Amino acid sequence: MEDHGLPCLEMLEATPAILRALMCELSEDDARWKPAPDRFSVAEVLAHLSHTEGHCFRMRVDRFVSEERPEFEPDHAQLHLNRYRDADPEEEFAHFEEQRDTNLEYLRSLPAAAGRRVAFHKQAGEITLAEMLHAWALHDLGHIRQVAELARARRYQPGAGPLGKEYVLKP
Repeated sequence: MEDHGLPCLEMLEATPAILRALMCELSEDDARWKPAPDRFSVAEVLAHLSHTEGHCFRMRVDRFVSEERPEFEPDHAQLHLNRYRDADPEEEFAHFEEQRDTNLEYLRSLPAAAGRRVAFHKQAGEITLAEMLHAWALHDLGHIRQVAELARARRYQPGAGPLGKEYVLKP
């Protein structure tokens, strides 16, 4: 049940606790483990979430509210891979949590009608703030799934012995 007129705020609020639970038994080595050179580690996922929280989502929310039909460039996470590679997982997660709390406080202060504000996304076309909030939740859920798969592959499957062989993982 939503406690505000804007959609997805409860999911956005739940994300940090879900991630914390998924990572509860991971060591720093586990958090830095990459299943393949072209895949993210948990640490890189956390750095990406921290970065996009302010430099993508919050920036867009602010522009939705303060401008008439702002134009947004497509997201290019690949441009920031070097920044993510050397990130400290605990620092990035703490920064993500702090930003998320601030962003939710702000989103909850907006009237429900703000969800109908329109922007132009250069790849997707015309979008509303409500649609962007749904995309934000989709983004969170995708990375929650990714962290779960990384934890399964790195921490739990090896310890399951022959019982772990039946699980097909995609970290």
